[in-house]
Amino acid sequence: MELKRLIRYYYLRFIRLRGGPHELALGMSLGVFAGMMPIMPFQTALAVALAFLFKGSKITAAIGTWISNPLNWYFLYYYSYKTGAWVLGLEGQHGGRFSSIMTSIGTGEEAMAIAEKILSAGGLMVASFLTGGLIMAIIAAIPSYFILLFVFKNIRTWRNTRKEKQDWREIDH
Repeated sequence: MELKRLIRYYYLRFIRLRGGPHELALGMSLGVFAGMMPIMPFQTALAVALAFLFKGSKITAAIGTWISNPLNWYFLYYYSYKTGAWVLGLEGQHGGRFSSIMTSIGTGEEAMAIAEKILSAGGLMVASFLTGGLIMAIIAAIPSYFILLFVFKNIRTWRNTRKEKQDWREIDH
């Protein structure tokens, strides 16, 4: 399929999402939250579960996890660990194991293999990744809700205005 056509298809699917602006923005921000967590193979499952719990859009929650992608996994994991290790006072304690994990991410190893390496590195390593990921997730999710609420409200307004114009055209004919 031609790239321009594919982009248009997904654009149209995005602006036609069903639900109120709050529900859509909440779902997307929960997806951003889960996407920022260093739990690569489980991000979508977490996002959808959170959307069920908080009554957000499940579809936009799944879409929001795309903030985490192969282009930025290395940086997300790197800063998750560094932030968590700093907060927990564990800086410099996992040098070799951390380097091994980052090499695995950089070379594109499977998500489950990376998760196994992190888990086998011990509880303090896991705590560092999760603490840093949680901090980064909160920092990214809160503003994303308000930005996306603004976007979805504008899409709704645009859609309603367009519909009203179309209704008036039909009356004129």
